[in-house]
Amino acid sequence: MNQSIVHIAVVVRDYDEALDFYLNKLDFVLVEDTYLPEQDKRWVVVSPPGSAGTTLLLARASKPEQLPFIGNQAGGRVFLFLNTDDFWRDYYRMIARGITFIRPPKEEGYGVVAVFEDLYGNLWDLIQLKKEHSIAKRSGKSNRSRI
Repeated sequence: MNQSIVHIAVVVRDYDEALDFYLNKLDFVLVEDTYLPEQDKRWVVVSPPGSAGTTLLLARASKPEQLPFIGNQAGGRVFLFLNTDDFWRDYYRMIARGITFIRPPKEEGYGVVAVFEDLYGNLWDLIQLKKEHSIAKRSGKSNRSRI
């Protein structure tokens, strides 16, 4: 059997402000932005640079009951994990672009990690896994620098 998770939906307030954040602050790539007139919404998909895996579907809250989930998709826990091949390059670039880190960088047994907020307050780990970590091995990609 061969399956994969294709998209993870992130509830956003506005497509364009979310695109500005993901494309200009995190350097994500726009995969698709298609207007769906029958539903009066857009299908907006972004991806981290160099990634061929799971993408983010930026889903505008379209009902009042969806609004409370903007910025709180994981109930205050870290929601998404952004793995990088160069933690310090990305950490300093993100700080320079105004990204708020709520937990400073820390060396862990699996690699180096810091927690940041997206534009709505969802928590993310910026992480560089050690190349011997099971996830790094599974992806077939090793990190450039050894932690």
